[in-house]
Amino acid sequence: MSERDAASVPRRIILALLLGGLFVLGYLVLSWFIVPAVWAAILAYVTWPVYARLRKLLRGHAMSSAALMTVLLTAAFVLPLLWLVALLQSEFVLAYQSASAYMAGGPHRLPDFVLHLPWIGEPLQDLLDKFAADPVALRAQLATWIQQWLGELGNLVGGVAQNALKLGFAVLTVLFIYRDGESLLDQVRRVLRRFLGTRVDGYIDAIGVTTKAVLYGLVLTAFAQGLLAGIGYWFAGVRAPVLFGAFTALIALMPFGTPFVWGSLAAWLLFTGKTLEGIGLLLWGTLVVSWVDNLIRPLVISSATHIPFLLVMFGVLGGLAAFGLIGMFLGPVVVAVLMAVWREWLEDQRPVSPGAPPKV
Repeated sequence: MSERDAASVPRRIILALLLGGLFVLGYLVLSWFIVPAVWAAILAYVTWPVYARLRKLLRGHAMSSAALMTVLLTAAFVLPLLWLVALLQSEFVLAYQSASAYMAGGPHRLPDFVLHLPWIGEPLQDLLDKFAADPVALRAQLATWIQQWLGELGNLVGGVAQNALKLGFAVLTVLFIYRDGESLLDQVRRVLRRFLGTRVDGYIDAIGVTTKAVLYGLVLTAFAQGLLAGIGYWFAGVRAPVLFGAFTALIALMPFGTPFVWGSLAAWLLFTGKTLEGIGLLLWGTLVVSWVDNLIRPLVISSATHIPFLLVMFGVLGGLAAFGLIGMFLGPVVVAVLMAVWREWLEDQRPVSPGAPPKV
């Protein structure tokens, strides 16, 4: 090793330490904004064709097109959510009044098949007798259950829906991604090409295809579950089946969330003596509504990305466990990139047949 090379070694070590420290400090500064930024990037990427058409109609004005598209995207999410929340509040009031009136009607006995269930029947009957004898206890217990359920729901949805400030930053990020997204993507490609070469284009394409497939699978699954659940509510005689079907579709955006809706409604039907309707709704929810979540979403993602069904399911569930709600996208994306690398390695290691021209 020459003296010049030996002298450059400490300089490289110091430079690596400085860059590592800079990246750590950057993460500490920006970590709070990572989740809103990722959500904004996903929404902007999926809706980019609509934005491109809008910008063409506005004669290429990027800032005006980005601002208008952001307003439309925000309205598409916020307005239906506010409408649903307002309707659910009135329905909860009516449900509470119905429950109070039912309990005030005197002691009630559960159906025999429920009463004879081991470890469940007798405690449920004791609870029902307690509420019938003391309406105040019913009011307090319902308030506790609702508070616990809303708390769990907020934890599942995560920071985007729970924290209005993060939602605001996500909306602001979407605006600038629309305006500068093409330039930003070009910069990312150029930086990654310095490390990975031209193969980075395939990885970016895999990320894009997987992100779209996950979002489409998510929306299609939620819509299908809400529709099927609404049909079940209508046949079971549930009040406002369309409203509860819409609420089920909203909850279906979270994996395994729909049993909280149709299970609660089926339990209420059983408590009020509508045994056949309650059993039918339980069977419908278990055998039809819940299986949609387990089949449609992985199948849509698997068919679009050409990734095995089992790996897609592992990616969705593993990402959800590791990163929360945003992990439903990050998990399959990581699996897609790993599969792209795996297939590329297999392609590179494919034996060359005799007489075939050498690879350049």
